[in-house]
Amino acid sequence: MSIKMKELPSSERPYEKLEIYGADKLSNSELLAIIIKTGTKEESAITIAQKILKLNKEKNVNDLRFLQNITIEELSKIKGIGKVKAIQIIAASEIAKRMSKPIEIQNIKISSSQDIADLLIDELKYEKREKAKVILLNSKNIIQKIIDLSYGGTNFAMLEPKDVLYEAVKINAPKVIVVHNHPSGDGNPSTEDVKITKRLIDCSRILGIEFLDHIIIAENGCESIMKYI
Repeated sequence: MSIKMKELPSSERPYEKLEIYGADKLSNSELLAIIIKTGTKEESAITIAQKILKLNKEKNVNDLRFLQNITIEELSKIKGIGKVKAIQIIAASEIAKRMSKPIEIQNIKISSSQDIADLLIDELKYEKREKAKVILLNSKNIIQKIIDLSYGGTNFAMLEPKDVLYEAVKINAPKVIVVHNHPSGDGNPSTEDVKITKRLIDCSRILGIEFLDHIIIAENGCESIMKYI
């Protein structure tokens, strides 16, 4: 039978434990229990939180990023998690995701592929859908704008050069970098990745735009396709 929250010593209850010891001392299930707030007659919030964690199919069972891709329907299948609690969990996950993004892009100068990788790796490396981003730079390699091209497929080659270069032409950006992720976790470029990069270079040249780089971000690392051209 599940131990009720009120039956735990006050120093072991998630709310009190966080207040006394700090958030970093709580387990994943204890942090989730605070978001869930209440359990059921049969199970405590911590027990329900542990059931949520079991939905994680990732290799690293302690990695909470799976919550960024979980649905309301999946969470609601767990007894004690209604629609409101499911929405609260998803909202908290989205806040965490947004906190990992750069606060602003003003005056960020790009000197290498690694600069771009460092900027976007936290956002893209655990994405379950394939996404692309176009980074527009001025003549001094300072970022002007980052464009999201989210299409949710599994093949970057489906993206047309006109989609990638449209905004660069629109704002007269002299330089461009493309980034996309590999949901498989393998950062090595495919034959199609190399082909589309060559097309992007050719099209950029015709438009008078300098194509600086095309970077793949994956769980096992980042790779510039330019070395394969």
